[in-house]
Amino acid sequence: MKSVLLCLTLIVVSGAYTLAQKKKPDPCASAQSQAEMNICAGKEYKSADTELNQVYQKLNSILNDEEKSQLKEAENAWIRYRDLKCEFVADQYKGGSIRPMIHGLCLADVTRNRTAELRNQIKDRSQ
Repeated sequence: MKSVLLCLTLIVVSGAYTLAQKKKPDPCASAQSQAEMNICAGKEYKSADTELNQVYQKLNSILNDEEKSQLKEAENAWIRYRDLKCEFVADQYKGGSIRPMIHGLCLADVTRNRTAELRNQIKDRSQ
């Protein structure tokens, strides 16, 4: 049941994203096979990671040297947390073809949450 809901969520989110972009159709919007859905989840994570890196660089640019060191240490701890959390979440499907999709979606979700946290740090420091 969880698998079906996750697949449907991915398809709906991908479809909504495609409509919002008004560009050529996103192949992820019509992903049919598990392999296609796994690839799309990986792309979703890559996109979230790119955005995180941009926000991290922006925050880093407004910090002093001590704060930069603290941020780097916190980020390294967060990366370890992210990886362990998503391995745990995905491993409930260990051996299944859906595992890579679950892993990618978890990475994307946790990464978007971290991006929001860093954005809040920028906002708090800009006031």
